[in-house]
This record gives sequence, C-alpha cells and structure tokens, in this order.
Amino acid sequence: MNMRAVELGRPIDMDYGLEDRYVRENGTVFLTGTQALVRILLEQARSDRAAGIRTGGLVSGYRGSPLGGFDQELWRQKKLLADHAIRFEPGLNEDLGATMLWGAQQVDAFPGKRVEGVFSMWYGKGPGVDRTGDVFRNANIVGTSRQGGVLAVAGDDHAAQSSMFPHQTDHVFEGAMMPILFPASVEEYIEFGLAGYAMSRFSGLWVAFKAITETVESGRSMTVQAHDAGAAPRFRLPADIHVPEGRGFNYDPNLRWPAERSELERRILDERLPAALAFMRANPLDRTLVRPCGARVGIVTVGKAHGDVLAAFAALGLSAQELERLGIGVYKIGMIWPLETEGVRAFARGMQALVVVEEKRSFVERQIKEALFNLRPDERPAVFGKDLGEAGPLLPAAMEFAPDQIAAALKRFFAHTQVELTVSVPPVPLVAPVQRNGSRVIALAAAGNDAQPLSRKPFFCAGCPHNTSTRLPDGSYAAAGIGCHIMALGEAGDTATFCQMGGEGVQWIGMSTFMDIPHMFVNLGDGTYQHSGSLAIRQSVAAKSNVTYKILFNDAVAMTGGQPAEGSLTVQRVVAQVVAEGVAKVVVVSDEPEKYTGSLRLPANVEIQHRDDLDALQRTLRAAKGVSVIVYDQTCAAEKRRRRKRGKLIDPPRRVVINPAVCEGCGDCSVQSNCIAIEPLETELGRKRAVNQSSCNKDTSCLKGFCPSFVTVEGLQPKQPDQKRIGAIEAEWRAKLPAPAAVPADLDAHASIVVTGIGGTGVVTIGAILAMAAHLEGKGVSTLDFTGLAQKNGAVISHVQIASSRAQIVTSRIGAHAANVLLGCDAVVAASAGALSRVAPGVTRAVVNERITPTSDFVRDGDLPVSKAIHQRAIEGALGSGSSAFWDGSGAAEILFGDAIASNMMMVGYAYQRGLIPLSETAILRAIELNGTAVKMNGRAFFWGRLLAHDASVIEQVSGAAVVASGEFELERFVADRVRDLERYQNSAYGRRYRALVERVQQAEQRIAGTAGELTEAAARNYFKVLAYKDEYEVARLHTDGSFQSYLSGAFDGGGKKTFHMAPPLLTRRDPRTGRRTKIALRAAWLDPLLRVMKHGKVLRGTAFDPFGRQKDRVIERALIGEFEEDVELALQQLTPQTIEAALALLRVPSSIRGFGVIKERNYENAQPVRQQYRAILQTSGQ
Repeated sequence: MNMRAVELGRPIDMDYGLEDRYVRENGTVFLTGTQALVRILLEQARSDRAAGIRTGGLVSGYRGSPLGGFDQELWRQKKLLADHAIRFEPGLNEDLGATMLWGAQQVDAFPGKRVEGVFSMWYGKGPGVDRTGDVFRNANIVGTSRQGGVLAVAGDDHAAQSSMFPHQTDHVFEGAMMPILFPASVEEYIEFGLAGYAMSRFSGLWVAFKAITETVESGRSMTVQAHDAGAAPRFRLPADIHVPEGRGFNYDPNLRWPAERSELERRILDERLPAALAFMRANPLDRTLVRPCGARVGIVTVGKAHGDVLAAFAALGLSAQELERLGIGVYKIGMIWPLETEGVRAFARGMQALVVVEEKRSFVERQIKEALFNLRPDERPAVFGKDLGEAGPLLPAAMEFAPDQIAAALKRFFAHTQVELTVSVPPVPLVAPVQRNGSRVIALAAAGNDAQPLSRKPFFCAGCPHNTSTRLPDGSYAAAGIGCHIMALGEAGDTATFCQMGGEGVQWIGMSTFMDIPHMFVNLGDGTYQHSGSLAIRQSVAAKSNVTYKILFNDAVAMTGGQPAEGSLTVQRVVAQVVAEGVAKVVVVSDEPEKYTGSLRLPANVEIQHRDDLDALQRTLRAAKGVSVIVYDQTCAAEKRRRRKRGKLIDPPRRVVINPAVCEGCGDCSVQSNCIAIEPLETELGRKRAVNQSSCNKDTSCLKGFCPSFVTVEGLQPKQPDQKRIGAIEAEWRAKLPAPAAVPADLDAHASIVVTGIGGTGVVTIGAILAMAAHLEGKGVSTLDFTGLAQKNGAVISHVQIASSRAQIVTSRIGAHAANVLLGCDAVVAASAGALSRVAPGVTRAVVNERITPTSDFVRDGDLPVSKAIHQRAIEGALGSGSSAFWDGSGAAEILFGDAIASNMMMVGYAYQRGLIPLSETAILRAIELNGTAVKMNGRAFFWGRLLAHDASVIEQVSGAAVVASGEFELERFVADRVRDLERYQNSAYGRRYRALVERVQQAEQRIAGTAGELTEAAARNYFKVLAYKDEYEVARLHTDGSFQSYLSGAFDGGGKKTFHMAPPLLTRRDPRTGRRTKIALRAAWLDPLLRVMKHGKVLRGTAFDPFGRQKDRVIERALIGEFEEDVELALQQLTPQTIEAALALLRVPSSIRGFGVIKERNYENAQPVRQQYRAILQTSGQ
C-alpha cells in the first residue's frame, strides 16, 4: 500500500468497481445525480422482487441539460436494466414520452397483462415540463396503477447554466396537481425517489421529482443499504385516511367516460391529494432538525437551499448548540407541494417569526402563510422570505442562491427579529463579494493594470457544419433555432430571434405581414425537426409564408453529447416528408454530394448541390415565393471525431498545413471557415496562422482562404516524441523522485478544489478521478460541474470537495472565496469571474497552466491580444503574490506525449507533488484505472506532473534544448536578419536600402527619446514588410527554399503527396460577385519544378516585363513602398517628443495591410483614412 495512504490511516477500497454504483447493496458508493436516477429504478425493481410483486419498469422522456446525459447512462446500462425488466424507450419529444408512461399505467384496461404494474420514470428539462403540461394534467387525473407509479423528473435549471432562460417548474406541476419532491442533494435522491414511487402507488398520483442543476450534475459518496425482505415494509401505509374498497386511489378502468368525468376531478381533489398528504405524514420527508423549547424564530429550508443555509450557519458560527441557545429552530421541507401542514404548524406554533429560504419565486412561503393564517394571534408567527415586510426585500426571486447571500439575509432577519448573534464559536469569515464589471471580475486593479483577461465563450467545434450552414448571403436575415447552431445568434448580426423548440419559423408568419423584409431563413436542427419542428414547416406551408428552412442534418444531437435523433431519421425521409407537406422547392446540400447515387438516390425533383454553392443557392431561394427547404447534410464534427476513434468512420489521410513563411496573417482563412482550429502563430515577423492538428477535424473549409500558403499533405502525422528516450529518463526518476510536500492542515481537513479548463478536454474527468480517489479512501467527497455549452470550446469549472467525513460537506458548490486550491488547466478560465469569485488571498493556492489557448474571439478578431501576463496578473491580484505557480503544462505535454490533452492530468500531478491534493498516489492511480480512458497515458502524465513540479529542468533533457523565454525586440539582430532576407528576395542593394532607412529612424529617435525604441522597431518591421511583398516570384521561393520542408520534417512524421492550393492568375477565373479568383488544387509533383524556375523571375519584379505586375494588388504593393518612405520622411521632419506617438501610429499603418489579392486591396483601402489622419496630425504640428 502507498505509504502516504498508510500515514493518512485510510485503507483503499481496491475491490471497488464502477459497476458497484449500481450493484453494491450495502456500503458506500459514489453516485452522480444522473447515476442516482438510474439506481432509483434498479432499487425499485429489487424492492418489488423482494416483496414478491411482478412488475416491469419503463423510462421515457426527452434529453436536455441538466438531464442531457441521462439517456446515455441508460443506454450504457442497457443490460443491467433489462435484467431488472426495465425498458428505456426515449420519446420523440417530452409529451409523447409522458404519454407512453400514461399508457403503462393502464395495463388493467385490457386483458393479457404480463405484470402486476409498471413503475415509470419521465425525464425532461424545464421547457419540456412546460410543453408536457397537458399530458401531466390528463394522465394525473386518470391516475396510476396500484403496483405501477410514475416519477416525473424535472431538470430545473434555476440559473440558466445550459438553458435559454432560467426556469422553475413548481407552478406547472402544481397546476397539474402533482405532488413535488425536492431533494436537497444527490444523497437524498434514492430515498426521495423510492418514496415518490410508494406515494404514487398509494395515492394514484403522478409525483414530480425536482432535479436541479446543482444536484443532478453533482456527485457524492454515500451509504446504501439493502432493505431486508423480512423486515417491516420500507414505507408505512397511512392509518389516518379511508382507502376506498377495491380500487383504492388508483386508476379505475371501470370509471365511465364521459358520464363520470366529474368524478375524476372529485377523486383527485377529495381523495388523492389528501392521500398524498397522509402518506407524507406516515413517511415524513419534511423534518424538524432543531426545535428549542420556547423557540423565538424559525428557519424553513427548501430543497437545495438547505445546504446553502447550513453553509451560511457555518459562516456565521451557528452550530446546532448555538441555534438551541439562541432559540432558533430549523425545519427542512422535502415535499414542496402540497405542503404537509400539520408538521409546519407544530414547528411554527408560538414562534415570533419564520423565514422561508427557497430559490426562485415564492412557492412554499405562500403555502406556509396559508397554513398558519388561522392560528390564534398569539400562536401565529410573522412569515418572511422574499421580503421583510416593510423593511424591504430579503431574498431574491431571480436566479439562484449562494451561502454568502443567505448569511447576509439571515443577519438582517435576526436583526429584524431582535436575535443577537453573540456566538461562542469563531465564525468562518465571509469575505466581501468581489467587485464585478459586467461578467468579469476586476482583479487587475490590484496590479495597477487596465487590461482585461480574455473570455472563454462557447463556440462551434473545429470543422463544425454550422460554420458554413448558418451563413447567409448579404442582405438576408435568419431566425435561430434550438441546438448548437443557436450560437450563430448575433455572430454576424444577421441571425436574430429564437423561439421554443419546434416553433422555428412560425414567428416569421406573425411578423412578416408587418415588415418590409420579403423573406426569412430559418435554422432548424434535425433533432428539433424530429422532436416537433416538422409541424412548424407544415404551418408555414399552410400560411403561404416566404421562408427558407435550413434543416441542419448533422446525424447527432451534439448539444447534449452526440446522441442520435430518435426514430432513425435519414435525409431521404426528411426530403420525402417535406415534399409530401407541399414544400415548393427542396434542395439537399452536402460536403459529399456524390454519395447521393444508387440506394441513396433522391426524388427527381430534389436538387443536390455542393456546400460550396450554398451562397448562390440561398440567393436563388430567397427570391422565390413560398416555402423552400435546404437540407444541409454534413455530420457533426465532434461525432466524426468520436466515430474515427472507434474505427467506425474512415479517418482521411489528408492534413492541411500552412506555410508560415508565405502566410500574411490576414485571417481570411478564419473568415472563410469560421474554424477555431485556425490558431495564431507568433513569429519574429508578426502573427501568422497555423492549423492545430489536435483539434482539426479535417473539414478543410480553411482552404477557401484567399492565400497561397495552404498545402495539403497525405499520410502526414504529427511527430511523436521519442518514447524510448523519455521512458529511460522516466525510469531513472521513478526510483528517486522525492515524496510530495506535506499537505497543509486546512487542506487535509477539508479541501475545496476549483478545477478550470476548456470544454471537451477532459476537465470534468479530472474532477471525477479526484472524487473517485477520495471515495476509495473512504473520505467524504462531492463534485459539481458547471459546463453548459462548455463542450463547445467554452469554460468548464468543476468544484471538488474532499473532507475527512461526509458530514463536513453541506453543499456541492464551493462558497465565495472558500476554495483553498485553484487548479487552472486553462489560464483564461482560471482568470474568469466564475473562478476568481471562489478564491481569496491567504486562503487559496493555485497551480495554473500558463499556455493561452486561443479563444473563439480570435476567429472574429485576428489581432486579438493574447497575453500570459494579463491572466497571471489577474490571478495573482486575486490570490496575492507567492500563492500561484504558473508553468507551461500544455508545452510539456506536447513534448512528452505529443498532445496537449495530457496536460490536465499533469496539472494534477504537479499540484499533488506540491502538497495540494490530500489523496494518496495509490488511490489516484486506481481511480485513473477505473475511469478506463487512456489509463497508461494518464498514469504517466500524473507522474510527469509530479516530476516537473520537483525539477522543471527535466523537460530540457527530454526536448534536447533549453527552454528559452521570448525576450524583447533586438534591433541589431532583427535588422541584420532582414537585410539577408532582402538580399535573397531581390539583391544586396535592396538590403542596403532597407538598412539605411532604419538607421535614419534610429538616429532620429535617439535624438528625441534618448534611445531607439518603438518608433525604430515599427520602421524596421513595416519597411521590411512593404519591401518584401509576396508576389508570385516570392511565393515560389518561399515554397521551395527548403524552410517549409524543414518545418514539415520537424513537426510531422511521414508525408506523401503534397498539394498546393492557389489561385494562379493565368490559370483561374475571377468570380464577378466576390472579386476573388477561384482556388485550385495543384499537385506538388509537377508544380514544385515550375516554382523552382519561377522564383528566378524576381529579376522582372518592378519592371515593364513583369507579366504579373499590372494586377491591382501588385500596383498597390509597389505604391506602398513609396508611401511608406514618404511617411518616414514626414515623421522625421516633424519628430518631437509631442509628435512621436502620431509618428509611431503612422509607421504602424502597413501592419494592417495584409493578405493577397482582394484581401490586400480591401485592407489597403481601409488603411488609407487612418494613414491620412496621422499624416494630417504631423503636418499641422509643424505649422
């Protein structure tokens, strides 16, 4: 056993397996909220079998965060569910799923039933509850079967972590007259779920189960205990209510409709709801936790807010003993409707005041007021919650609570009711809330810097079909729909408005009559089409709307994890359906139009076009009257990647590579592809572009960028590290790596670890591994993941708490300024408000990956500053100096493993070695093994993280070179290098011309400022840029001088056929609409020799004999040389300390004139007003 585990006195449960979360009957298990829902089903089946009841189970509903992964977990446990006679049949939408369950409760309506009853579970997020209200109301009035029962699990997203709006389903269920259970944490899921089934069976009512984001997306270690078949029943039947003979309170197949329909209403109001209350009295989920004799005030907690209240108590120093001493009672409510009033009255009677702590709009508070209204005045307390009466607001109705909010509210409540908090236990300090500017924490103020960290926003995956499919022709507009493609909202300003799932395009019918816009495009995902969107198309046809639906057929519901759309939807079926609906024009657009032959042939009147023609097609359809449909067929990029990893899809051997020497850094490749895999490449000559081969999904839309730097190479693979050499170094260090630093006492007692990173890179897995390791050691542990759209390149923040006992963890969310470790797998997210609001000086230690992975803003702004220093200052400003360790984990992972994905586990190892992870190595490695993904790599990554925390220089042994930090600009070396470049570009005279001008600027700046600085640097950079413009001869030289081949050899292994992607003036036509020449693919086998000859044509450059010299961009490039020289002359003539800033701005103007052809022409035109502005400033300064 690992010595550290022995020192901690924690034996590790090495026999624990992942299957134990469902099959272990007694002991401790680790369950997430999603997994606990599955276990509820299994426990109910086992309970029925033990009781000799022959039942089956049925699960249906529709996915949606925070229940986005529930169906996936059900599919993963398909065999186990089948062994327990439980069927999972997802609904096409939420209400159809609920209707299935309604049917399952009516097995007594017909002969031939094979079971005594079917216990059923519905699932759906808040908006799904809204749309299913009709089914809930009808099915609930009809009732459940005696041995069946229905649990309706509502994924309530109180803070809109992953929803269009925050939502609260309480009032919907109340309207349907369904009892509502609200567990405070995942630990209560199984108890509440089984109680819900028992209540549903007894009362005949459907029972709602409120699973909010904070509980269902959390995980905890908990105790499970099998119910002894020989013991008393788990739940007692009420003795204080009359149960009708024969039928009970359940579904009655003998009830005649419509003659006895009024009887249904009577039964639910007069019998079933009272039966539910009687069941709750016999099996209370509402509990009195503290009730001092002569209690003065009471605190009523509701659901998840209960844990927040306990955390607030700790912050205020209010132990159970202190609450007793102060006369403060605590009452916890588990069934929030209908309120069980006897317990509430017994708790509240005689108190001075109650405060009801519940998130969202008042729900329980209102019921409590009704319940206590008729008490005698001397027995009836004042009831507060959302406000303190005339004293004003107390607890907000919007969004969600945090313990610091509740602590502040309780202080006001106690002051209002004259309860003096003279605590005898030192309170946990509550730091004042961090100041916010918009959504960003102002943490840089302490560092005296106005720059702001970047923001990690969700964005389309690399190669996502929506990068192209959501684009519009100039002058057109689109309405967004539900799905990943909703991220097109506001991106270019031409996509606006959205609606409920399935209403896409119908809003346009309502507004079109009153607008001058003649036509609208509507984005409609294939999952939404199958869910309910087909009806919207039918409505548009009926209304004769001028609209083009773009049905985005991506073959997976990527927004919630890549599930297939229900019903085996195909392009052929969609086409047949919309044609049958009367759509006037249907066109299939695909990146592989050639596949629609043979068995995939489409109807004769349906056109098939390539996605490259989408713009022209949309222009045609917007001019036509009536409803038209584009079925955009391209598989989800994330799903393609998954299928390639599993060997279910061929991985194309072709890779796109950019020659950095040719690249101008204009960003047109990002404009054309909208792809996040195009990243900045910082070079001595400025920012260029590179394709991130790890994230690239081989969509190749970037090839449309009007630039000759793009090359595709077949058989190319990113170069892999020399694992034999690395293994030898690793083996040597495994024998001598020192033990990790001692864990500080506060961490050892209760570690609150915030893990930050980028969606899709395994950050949630890091939290899960730490949690499992803690569980294996028998510690208390909880996790909570904030993901939302994070898997789309957005921010992920996981809260992991590890404590000596489970009782120490009262809420899954780490409180404001309560984290003692920040594990920053991504520095951008680590510097965000969501992370820094958890940290505090003197409390938090941080380990941060300093590499700045480009954000989605770079796709739209190619000049976006990317600075490590800004993010480091933000983090250090929040934690204080000396509390943070920054290192390039991504760079180390690439050197050691060939992929930055290993950096996350290296971060864990790094933190572990520094004594910031209170777990044993044995438990962590066992947890990695149980996780089952890349076990060997992750185990090694953990070790290497430890090693580099001990000795960072070991990475130099592996790379074979010292890691050199990028220094400041070195003028002399830079100028010497550029002179050599210009000699190769043209001749030695050209180089001398360059040096002479730069030296003049240098001397002038030295006279004015005392030293050569930014002005000289601007002259050196931009004069070289305008002199060495990349015409056909220079592009030919840069592709054949050997530097690009050296670049490929250094970065990749293998490589076969090379293809250039260019638009040669003599071989291609110009598109009259865009002004661009059409790019073509040119095999290097015959183009390379031609380029080697062409590069010698530099002698024609600038002469009348240059066949390319009359092109507009060549004319501009020659003019730029003269313009820059003129600008330098003006700047030097007028140079003073007062004009140096204007001179600097003028000499920097050429840096924005980048690109080729029409791109450079446009940038030149845009730069002219700026140039003239600064020239005017300098000219007037001399007057």
